[in-house]
Amino acid sequence: MTVEYIRYRIALEQQPAFVQAIKSACQLLAASPDCLSYQLTHCDEDPSLFIWRIEWTSVERHLNGFRKSAEFGAFFQLVKPFYSGIQEMNHYSVLV
Repeated sequence: MTVEYIRYRIALEQQPAFVQAIKSACQLLAASPDCLSYQLTHCDEDPSLFIWRIEWTSVERHLNGFRKSAEFGAFFQLVKPFYSGIQEMNHYSVLV
C-alpha cells in the first residue's frame, strides 16, 4: 500500500467549488479497485490549506492502473481547475 498526499492552497471564494469537485472525484475513486480509501482534511490554523489523502494498492497501480483507466478523464476534469493550488503531490510509504 502507498499513500498519496496532495496538499492544496485554495482561496476562500474557491473553497465551496473545490470541496464539491473533490466529493465528485471521490465517487470515481470509490469505483477504482486500485483505490483503498480517501480523505479530505481542512487545516484549522490556516483555512486556505487542504490535504487530500488517498490510499492506493501501490504506486504502480495508481500510475498504470487508475491513471490509465476510463474514469481518470472524468476525474481529472473535476480537479483540473484547482491544479494551480497544489503545493505538494507525492506518494509515501507507511512505516508505523
